[in-house]
Amino acid sequence: MENLDYDLIIIGAGSAGYPAWMYASRYELKNLIIWAQPGWALATSHKVENYPGVISAPWKEIMDNFKDHAIASWSEIINEMVTEVTKHEGHFHVKTSAWKELKAKYVIVATGNNYRKLWAKWEAEFLGKWVSYCATCDGMFFKWRDIVMVGGWNTAITEALYLADICNKVYLVHRKDTFRAENSWVEKMKSKENIELVLKEEVEEITWDALWMTWVTLKSGKELKADWIFVAVWTIPNVSVVDSLNLEKDEEGCLVVDARQETSLPGLYAAWDVTTNSNKFRQTIMSAAEWCLAVNSVHEDNMR
Repeated sequence: MENLDYDLIIIGAGSAGYPAWMYASRYELKNLIIWAQPGWALATSHKVENYPGVISAPWKEIMDNFKDHAIASWSEIINEMVTEVTKHEGHFHVKTSAWKELKAKYVIVATGNNYRKLWAKWEAEFLGKWVSYCATCDGMFFKWRDIVMVGGWNTAITEALYLADICNKVYLVHRKDTFRAENSWVEKMKSKENIELVLKEEVEEITWDALWMTWVTLKSGKELKADWIFVAVWTIPNVSVVDSLNLEKDEEGCLVVDARQETSLPGLYAAWDVTTNSNKFRQTIMSAAEWCLAVNSVHEDNMR
């Protein structure tokens, strides 16, 4: 077999990639992590208060600590984008945006999700300030406030229920008058007195004064007075770099993995938001756990 550059290449530098990096070095696997944008979903949270051992910290502080820990374990990083992953003669070829082609025995993919946007005015500018894509991450910062939740799938409904328990008022905005969420969740939502359904409506603009968000303007012209907007319209797994490998996916486009985090292609593992594991509970603690499990599985395979 042709000489390989690495035992393991890790694609993704977030709350999953960095812990995997650390564990790979502890297992004495020659490893490399490749990604240009650290943080991913965590980077949209203005503050983190639900990670063990961290009472309250900006996301960047947590990610810097993850990175420093990985570097201290003598791992290697390349700040580039991966453009394609292929497999030939029993090993993987990983191509990057800088025209590198690196070879490895194993690959772990944790490229995260792309959040589907509303394309409302000021949505992008206020991300992490008054706009969030994760109520579980940021909801606690807005106890007793008025909140807008946008979406009609399970995620939007369950997050609206969570917010209703801690917030004063929740407006559930949905562009249709029917839901694609499970009926049991919908019925629970309808029973909540502080959830107001705003159906057949779409968000047009987020309005603010000098310091705070003041209201959300809908396309009909109706205004909802609120302090924050949560968006849960859909997520798209960012797995195009492995499309040529024809991996098994579920109906949402997530990579199907087994209990060891291995995909349908031997030697290729996946973790974080792009997989079918962990009940798709997209939290930092789960991504770190999936990554560590994936590296442990690589180590076991490599010892055989």
